[in-house]
Amino acid sequence: MIRRRRASRLVRPAVFAAILAVFAGAAVAAETPAGFPATPPAPGPAPQLNVPTPTMQALPNGLQVVSVRRAGLPLVTAQLVLRSGGEMDPAGRAGLADLTANLLGKGAGGRSAPQIAAAAEALGGSLQAAAGWDESAVGITVTTPRLASALDLLATVVRHPDFAPDELKRAQAQAADDLRLTLSRPTALASLAASRAVFGDGAYGHSRAGTPASIARITRADVQRLHAALYRPDNAILVLAGDIAPAQALQLAQASFGDWRKPGTPLPARPGDGAASTLPALLLIDQRGAGQAGVVAAHAAPPRRDADYYTGVVANAVLGGSYSARLNEEIRIKRGLSYGASSRLQPMAGAGLWLASAQTKNPSAPQVVELMQQQFALLGKGRVSAEELAARKATLIGGYGRSLETTAGLAEQVAELAVYGLPLADIGQYIARVQAVTPQAIEAYARDHLDARHTRVVVVGDAARFAPALRKAWPQAGMLEADKLDLDSPSLQPAAPTGH
Repeated sequence: MIRRRRASRLVRPAVFAAILAVFAGAAVAAETPAGFPATPPAPGPAPQLNVPTPTMQALPNGLQVVSVRRAGLPLVTAQLVLRSGGEMDPAGRAGLADLTANLLGKGAGGRSAPQIAAAAEALGGSLQAAAGWDESAVGITVTTPRLASALDLLATVVRHPDFAPDELKRAQAQAADDLRLTLSRPTALASLAASRAVFGDGAYGHSRAGTPASIARITRADVQRLHAALYRPDNAILVLAGDIAPAQALQLAQASFGDWRKPGTPLPARPGDGAASTLPALLLIDQRGAGQAGVVAAHAAPPRRDADYYTGVVANAVLGGSYSARLNEEIRIKRGLSYGASSRLQPMAGAGLWLASAQTKNPSAPQVVELMQQQFALLGKGRVSAEELAARKATLIGGYGRSLETTAGLAEQVAELAVYGLPLADIGQYIARVQAVTPQAIEAYARDHLDARHTRVVVVGDAARFAPALRKAWPQAGMLEADKLDLDSPSLQPAAPTGH
C-alpha cells in the first residue's frame, strides 16, 4: 500500500532525529550546573473540581433533558444522544449504526447537505454526528442566543433525515476507502481480530465501523429501518452544557422536540453477548510483505457500571495509559522495540475490553508478545509503588480536568453518565474516586480480570519472520492469511461451500 511505503520513508529521518537527540542530551548534561535537580519534582496535591451537578428532566414523550450550567461564557453545547450504537448492527450489516449517524446531516427536512452545513455555519457552529458502542449522537456548539435555532436544526436532522441515495452511495464509498486503508495497518487489523477473539459473535465482536463487504451490503432500506427502530424520544437524551439554566433547557427542549411522537412499539432488544470465541489464544495473521508486525493482547473487562470501574481505570493507567506507563517503558524506552506501546480500557453496557498494542519489527514480535504477557501478569502479582501510583493518578486527573475545559467536553462526560444510567453527580467525583484506588485494589483487580489463561493475542505481519519462534513457544497457535479473511465472520474465515 502507498501509506506503508510512506511510513517506511520516515525511518531515516526518525533515526537521524534520535541521533541528534542523543548528542543534544549529552551536551545539555555537560552544561548542567552543579546542584541542578536530576529528577522532576513530585506531583503536587490533586486539584479541586467545582462542577455543578447536572439536572435531569423529562418531556412527556420520554425524552430525557440533562443540563449542566457553566455561567460566565455565553456558549452552549447541545447533543442529542441515543442509548443505542454499533451493538445494534444486524448480522452482516456491520457499520450500519455509524453510517446512519453520519448521514443525518447529509440532507433532512427538505434541505440538502450543503444547506444544512450552511445553516450550522450561520449559527457559528458545525454539526458533528457519529455512533459508538451503546450510543449515537449528533451535536453542535453555539452562542446562547442562537441555541433555540440550533435545537431546531438538531431536531430536523434527527427526526426527518432524507437518506438520499446519492448521499448514501457517497458515504459508503468513503467508508469503504477508509476501512481498506485502516485494515492495511497491522495493528488495526490485529485489534479487530482481537475483539472477535474476546467476544465471538456477540454484540461487541464485530467492527463497529464495518468492513468493506458489510458496508457494500447496506441498502437505503436498512438505514431507514434502523432509524425508525432506534431514533425515538424514549431512547434519547438531550444534553445541554454551558450557559443555560434548567428551566430554560426544558422550555427549549419542549419547543423543538415536544411533538416528537413516541412509537407504540417497544424498543428492539439488544443483541446477546454471543457464544465463546472459537479463535485460538494466539492467532497469527500473515500479511505478506508487511514492513512491521502489529501485536495486540486482549482481555474481557467488566461493564461500565461495575463497582470496580475506577480501579480498572487506574490499573490501565499503570499498565499502558501514558508514555511513562509500564508497557511503553519496557517495550519502547528500555528496549527500543517500538515507537510506542500502550493499552486502553473500553467499558461498555454489557461488557468491557482491555487492549494492549504495539507495532514492531517482524522479527521482534515474539519478544513483544512475551513482554506484554509479562506486564499483564505482573500487575496481579505485585504492589504498585506509591510513587508510580501517584504519577499515574496525576496523569488521569489532569486529563479529566482538561476534558471539562470546554462545553463540548463537559457535554460528552455528562452524556456518558446518562447513557449508562449512572448518577449524574459522578461528574464531580472523578478525582476522589481515582485517588481512593489502592495498590491492593489494583492487584486484586488484575488477578480477577487479567489472568493469563484468558488472554487473547493476535499478531499481524509478515508471518515467515515471526511464526516459527511463536509456534515453538505456543504450539497451538493458529494461522490465517490476511487476504483471505472474512472479517464479518466470528471465525474470521469464509463459510465452507455447500454442495448441491
